[in-house]
Amino acid sequence: MSDTLSHYQALVAAGELRADPDQAAAAARLAALQAELESVPPRGSTLWKLLRKLPEPPRGLYMWGGVGRGKSMLMDLFFQNAQVRRKRRAHFHEFMLDVHARLAEARKSETGDPIPPVVASIAEEARLLCFDEMVVNNMADAAIMSRLFTGLLAARVTIVTTSNRPPDDLYKNGLNRQLFLPFIDLIKDKLDVTSLNGPVDYRRDRLGNAKLWQVPNGPAATTAMSEAFFRLTDYPVEDRAKVPAIDLVVQGNRTLHVPKSLKGVAVFSFKRLCAEARGASDYLAIARHYHTVMIVGIPVLGPEKRNEAARFVTLIDALYEYKVKLIASADAEPDALYPTGDGAFEFERTASRLLEMQSDAYLALGHGEEQ
Repeated sequence: MSDTLSHYQALVAAGELRADPDQAAAAARLAALQAELESVPPRGSTLWKLLRKLPEPPRGLYMWGGVGRGKSMLMDLFFQNAQVRRKRRAHFHEFMLDVHARLAEARKSETGDPIPPVVASIAEEARLLCFDEMVVNNMADAAIMSRLFTGLLAARVTIVTTSNRPPDDLYKNGLNRQLFLPFIDLIKDKLDVTSLNGPVDYRRDRLGNAKLWQVPNGPAATTAMSEAFFRLTDYPVEDRAKVPAIDLVVQGNRTLHVPKSLKGVAVFSFKRLCAEARGASDYLAIARHYHTVMIVGIPVLGPEKRNEAARFVTLIDALYEYKVKLIASADAEPDALYPTGDGAFEFERTASRLLEMQSDAYLALGHGEEQ
């Protein structure tokens, strides 16, 4: 059995990570939390039944910092090492979509407030909840989060979350933000807040000087894209055949197949995303779920590919809105992707966004972060 700090120190000693005081401090705090969680016997066990009074649940942790500072990596180490039977790790947007689906079901069967039964069902499934990339950018989430998380904490659920923003900056300038302020107070009162803002952006560092827009499509571009994927995900190249695929749930009632999905990075073909009948809901699901999207095989567009071009525009708008990093291979540079014909003028805005998405300023933004 390993704790989070020992595992982290082993990675530093092996040269897989650079020594980072902020990361080491966070790893130590997570190791302490792991020990606290594991000190409570599993519910229903003999020792659990002998307890006269359950100890207070341990305080959770809110880790925030810039892009690529190791927040998700540390949370994954913690989640992997924590010997907790009922635990769940989810991307924050994925979790909130699940919450809204549960609320909708509760409203069908309950005549009263739907939040308590949803809280009860989540608490029954997990006493440890780990969220990646907490960000709040819509009123529907902001309106319920204070009551939802107050209920979860009262039900003895321990929460660990990462974010690109300090608590006070969540839902900044959001509509009716005053309704959200109790949630910020709740975080600061019930969770320890720690920052990770070391000097190295590991995500950008792994890419090195790799081009984000490979031209033209072909073997060289395919090789470059593959190398970028394995660097970003720290996945062994020799296990390339084992890279997992998933079916991403869209609007709770259908799925979108993701051929390669690992550590917040997804790989798609242009044909799968834009030649098939897709819409904004598909692209928003991708943008919410992944911090980096790789698209291969983008062709030169024109009036004869009007439908594909329209879908591509919608896709880029969704990725841009959520500040998703884009790595792509194409038959032309962005400003030559739709060179002439009806629709070329309208595509200029998308070409401009594609160029901006390769800039250092864009790459420094966190997933879901407003400019």
